[in-house]
Amino acid sequence: MNATEDAAPNPRFDPVTLEILWSRLISIADESAAALLRTAFSTVVRESNDFTTVLLDAECNCLAENTGGIPSFVGMVPSAVKAMLERIPVERWRPGDCIITNDPWIGSGHLPDVTMASPIFHRGTLVGFSGSIAHLPDIGGSGWACDTRELYEEGLRLMPVRFIEDGQEVEVVADIIRANVRVPDQVMGDIYAQVAAQGICRKGLQQFLDDTGLSDLTELSAELRGRAETAMRTAIEALPDGSWSASMDADGIDEFETHIECRMTISGSDLELDFAGTSGQVACGINSVMKYTRAFATYPIKCALDPDSPRNEGSFQPVTVKAPEGSIVNPTYPAPVGARQLTGHLLYGVIYRCLAQIAPDRVVAESGSTPTLRSVYGGVDRQGHRFNQVLFASGGMGASHRMDGYACTAFPSNTGVGSVEALESVSPLLVWRKELTPDSGGAGKFRGGLGQDVEIEVRSDQPVRLSLMSDRHKYPPRGILGGGDGSHTRIEFRDGTRPHQKGRTVMQPGELLRLHFPGGGGFGDPADRDPAAIEDDIAKGYVSAEAARSVYGHKG
Repeated sequence: MNATEDAAPNPRFDPVTLEILWSRLISIADESAAALLRTAFSTVVRESNDFTTVLLDAECNCLAENTGGIPSFVGMVPSAVKAMLERIPVERWRPGDCIITNDPWIGSGHLPDVTMASPIFHRGTLVGFSGSIAHLPDIGGSGWACDTRELYEEGLRLMPVRFIEDGQEVEVVADIIRANVRVPDQVMGDIYAQVAAQGICRKGLQQFLDDTGLSDLTELSAELRGRAETAMRTAIEALPDGSWSASMDADGIDEFETHIECRMTISGSDLELDFAGTSGQVACGINSVMKYTRAFATYPIKCALDPDSPRNEGSFQPVTVKAPEGSIVNPTYPAPVGARQLTGHLLYGVIYRCLAQIAPDRVVAESGSTPTLRSVYGGVDRQGHRFNQVLFASGGMGASHRMDGYACTAFPSNTGVGSVEALESVSPLLVWRKELTPDSGGAGKFRGGLGQDVEIEVRSDQPVRLSLMSDRHKYPPRGILGGGDGSHTRIEFRDGTRPHQKGRTVMQPGELLRLHFPGGGGFGDPADRDPAAIEDDIAKGYVSAEAARSVYGHKG
């Protein structure tokens, strides 16, 4: 049991007051996020939500996050700021400073993500930090890709350094960034959007302290984190003690498939996840650094066991994550990590298979959006302008014990999709088709969410670089507790040839690419599905009449 459980509530904060204060802190993070979103240049941030903003106390504990933040990002900001402080001591931080890094082992796991932190002073005293992470449209090197063999190929690496000092740009840092990326205006625009977000967060917290009369966040932080930790410990303690194991295979790289092992152990109010037995790191960008592994292991536990209370640092204290050094879930430098999501996103599948053995009503089947299928397009448009665009789209979500999975919904990430029109307006790409795929969701008492088919044509006069980051070609999203599997990933050109699923290639002018994003796994025995639900699926085109007969035994 943690000492936090035994501590008496602070009489200064009754439940109503505490809820008001916590909601106010979350609103500060949301206002910061709104500033970043509205001032960003790239569609990666503006349209696809690939960013987060976080408010931390003076000890670098996460207090509040923006409501729609990427879960992996939120889990990594506190340790990133602590690492920044190890390189730039706290006494050297000044009002108006913005420290920047994209080192994968310090930040959020791969180079395209820039992590930024700024100190927040109130009446001359350091009271907290504002933190943000945003996925940039480019970081140089290979671009966002799988098929790299070392980190050095993947782009520009910035160790923690001042980007803004005393409110002024550090020109040499900005010049280095501009000189190493393909679309400097978009990249710098997004970085300055983060700067703006940091400022909004700072002003919001200063106003909060003025309004509440608090001199700092020390007592409030301890109370909020204690409440969050207690809520999680209570949820864990309701489960039986013991150990449960699960495993899964993934496509890996070429003929080298990868394997993930997970053992979940519960003892009282403590929960441990151990990934011993998982494949060793590979010379391919699918390695997931330990920070990313921890974030995508703890977040699914939070979703399953304590979904209703807001998250902060206390939410994750009862959960311990272990992974063997040198494995694909804890690689050593300078392993390539550009497509770390292709491993990290899979973790919830084995975690939920462990949890399903004792609490099947808390889990969902595997999702067609885990791991996310990403395609990156770059080149020159007909006006001679450089572009670098990512197609954000999702497969179907896995089903649960009470409902069908959502179609085309990201989980456990929550990146958005963005509009097709926005993609087409900033690149020579034309989306001819984007529609739900019948029969793609796994059968079950509750059906997996449908995946989708997308067709994209190159309308440039010049070839376009294509980078693919995909999985689930060999191993589809699995159903759970008798549910059927979702569909497999399929990627091919118009003529039926298939590009490397984790490689870079070139699309010629007029060439068309077809992408199938898999459906999610089903939950429970298909024989138990409500006939009325099957009829509704047929009527809406979600399930074909043939599949209804062969899979569900439907007589209609």
